[in-house]
Amino acid sequence: MTSHGASGPGPAGGTGRPSGNGTADGPASGALTWALAETALAAVEEVGGYAGGVYLRSGTPGLLRLAVLVGLPGPLFRPWWRMHANRPFPVAEVHRSGQSVHLADVDEAMRRFPQLVASLPFPFSSLYAPVVAGRERFGVLVALRPPTPGVPVDARDRNRMTRDALRLGGALAELARQGTVVEWPGDPVCVQLPIGSGPPVRYGSFSWDLDTGRVTLDDGLLAILGTGIGSPCSIEGLTSLLDPEDGYALWAAARQATGADGRSPVRRIRLKGPDGGLHLLEVSARARRTASGPGSSGGGRLDGTLVDLGTGLVGSDATDRLPRAILAVDRLGRVTYVNERTERLLGRPRTALAGRTLWEALPWFGHPLHEEQLRAALLSGEPVRFLAHPGRGRWLSVSLHPGRDGLTMVLVPEEDPAPPAAATRVERPTDDAPPQVEPRTDDAPPGGGRATDDVLSASERRTDHVLSAPGERAAALYRPVALAIALSEAVTARQVSAVVTEELLPAFGGRQLAIYLLSDRRLYLAWETGFPPGFLEPFDGVALDARVPGVETLTTGRPLFFESMEQLGLAYPELPMDAHSGARAFLPLIASGRPVGSCILGFDSPRGFSAEERTVLTALAGLIAQALERAQRYDTESAVARGLQDALLPHRLPVRDGVDTVGRYLPGTQGMDVGGDWYDVIETGQGRLALVIGDVQGHGVAAAATMGQLRSAVRAFALGGHRPQDVMRGTNRLLIDLDPGQFASCCYVLLDPETGDARAVRAGHPQPLLRRPDGTTQEVDLAGGMVLGVDPRASYPLTRLRLAPGAVLALFTDGLIEQPGKDIDEGIERLSGVFAATGALPLAETADRLIREARAATSRPDDIALLLAARWTESG
Repeated sequence: MTSHGASGPGPAGGTGRPSGNGTADGPASGALTWALAETALAAVEEVGGYAGGVYLRSGTPGLLRLAVLVGLPGPLFRPWWRMHANRPFPVAEVHRSGQSVHLADVDEAMRRFPQLVASLPFPFSSLYAPVVAGRERFGVLVALRPPTPGVPVDARDRNRMTRDALRLGGALAELARQGTVVEWPGDPVCVQLPIGSGPPVRYGSFSWDLDTGRVTLDDGLLAILGTGIGSPCSIEGLTSLLDPEDGYALWAAARQATGADGRSPVRRIRLKGPDGGLHLLEVSARARRTASGPGSSGGGRLDGTLVDLGTGLVGSDATDRLPRAILAVDRLGRVTYVNERTERLLGRPRTALAGRTLWEALPWFGHPLHEEQLRAALLSGEPVRFLAHPGRGRWLSVSLHPGRDGLTMVLVPEEDPAPPAAATRVERPTDDAPPQVEPRTDDAPPGGGRATDDVLSASERRTDHVLSAPGERAAALYRPVALAIALSEAVTARQVSAVVTEELLPAFGGRQLAIYLLSDRRLYLAWETGFPPGFLEPFDGVALDARVPGVETLTTGRPLFFESMEQLGLAYPELPMDAHSGARAFLPLIASGRPVGSCILGFDSPRGFSAEERTVLTALAGLIAQALERAQRYDTESAVARGLQDALLPHRLPVRDGVDTVGRYLPGTQGMDVGGDWYDVIETGQGRLALVIGDVQGHGVAAAATMGQLRSAVRAFALGGHRPQDVMRGTNRLLIDLDPGQFASCCYVLLDPETGDARAVRAGHPQPLLRRPDGTTQEVDLAGGMVLGVDPRASYPLTRLRLAPGAVLALFTDGLIEQPGKDIDEGIERLSGVFAATGALPLAETADRLIREARAATSRPDDIALLLAARWTESG
């Protein structure tokens, strides 16, 4: 196991096993690291994988961290180090549900988790199992392996993953009982996969008496040479196992070692093994003088060490002779071999390259596009070829050839980065299948396949080459990650469509976009851009039995790709065309098996769609469908929430002599715009008024419903004549009993209008502001208690204050003073300044002035409630 590229805890030099008390030959958390690493290694090997790891809880509620990563370089997968349990990814789903997930191929992953494919658009299979012990959830065990298209993960491998995860859960529970904190707060530890192939390295030694010619061999050397020789033996017996030229070399080494200069030469010698094959060994020898007596020059002994490296050095010799620059990289991204041609091409010695990570040895490999190509090779197991620009006007053709133990990189200088012109064969469409372009095989020349009579025009070929350039293809696969992130933040159908226009079209070079939504078995146009005015109107409201590609892609669930308008016309002869040249992609919008609509992408020029692009576009269509379905739910829920909140907020406030009150409410502009903020004014009897403001966590119907319950509770306790502190305690206990999964803040002020005396309590709510009769403002320092809904034993201390005639008290929620990127104290100071500047304005205008800036803001993350209470002067 190798710790690499991580700052998290892990083995530090020692190889011994950890002790039972949670300590190891290294960091204090060694026992935890070893348990995770051993299980991940075992799981990956048992299911025939090439990578994997363990996500572990982090100590932050709802956040998992990648603790151990097996067989992959950690820095290359940094975006996946953290995983929130509410995200639509398999790791989060497994942790939330406690159920395993097994994805046999990319098609199954696209159907179930399109976000995963959008972020890692490569063909691989992935298996996930929950790491639990009883009801205790620790994390998720993951294994990656080659895909098995159309073949589900078999029961044996599913059981292996479950068994390993349960065993790890038991080990972690035992560590927890011993006092180890089973959480992972830092970066992952990267673990190298054991090399599964190749013969073991063997060692042997001999001692040659140069006077008698007798050679003594140890057991290691005897094992290497086989049973045809014993020990001791004659030097002639030993040299009989060598090729004649190597026998002479051994004698020469002996003479050199016993010479006056005492050199210690190193020789490579091929020995015949027991199977008759040749084994390449290194022989290092030195002479050891033996004194035969006084004045004697004496004889000598030659001690030698033989290291059987199998075929390793033969391979090194062979690659040094190849006219290509070749590097070998292990699965953690470290350079393990460099041939001579690579030294000359890069102008750096092997010592400056070997042992370093690829992006350290070759800094240009740190470019995001090349990182994506390296991820593609490591995850897909398929060769990846691209052009790189190391600088100084140089271009390199780079080929990555992955394997279980690492990958081999071939570098070839390129003078012209443009791919050569070649024809692309077009398969004629049939009634049952969309048109396809023949995929390029490894034997095909760059830029296309065999030339036939059915070829694209020269201009079309040039366009196809430009769009298929390696940098463009990589960009098309890299930029959709931004689309996936942006879609997660869009909440309305219009916002979703705008995100697709801004992110998806540029990523793939598109010019036209149309989105249709399904309703009552018809497709209705929801968004369009780039098409001629009025062209799409005849297709608005088209029935599901119409033979048009936008309908058939949804009813069949298959994307349709047409690389030219001619292809589209051949497949749908009756379909009106908006252009003579171009390409089209029709994508089904299906969310969790439910049809949502269809998406049309248009391109101005003919172009091909690579297998990677088709995979990414299909996955992104699933993301778009989920976002649109979420937007439709949002529209429905938002209408319900607005109606609920309108019904629950007071339509009018009590009118009392001596006191004027005004309330305002503003919904947020991001996410579910209706939240849980509320205000109220209650006539409690004995001439007193209760001024109430509160803020329920969250937005939407749930927050509005909880707000209604709390408002009713506060009103009931207040009308019952309870003291302010008892009103708050009772409301707190009620919220805990209701257990809506939410908490709330609240401020309650009981005011006597005649005297101005007030008693106030506060539950985690912002302090009120008071404007004195002279126009100055101050923050009212109310003693505070815990927010509502957390601690049933919470108490709420009482604060007494007095409103002088002409004073105005402002109660508000945090949405009025909080702004992204700014300190809340700045918001309070800003509000105080505006409050002081309102001067002698009527109370209603004062309220409008206080929320004017917030009302004009285009982005308002939270809703806002404001309640003003002014005590009149004696003159009125």
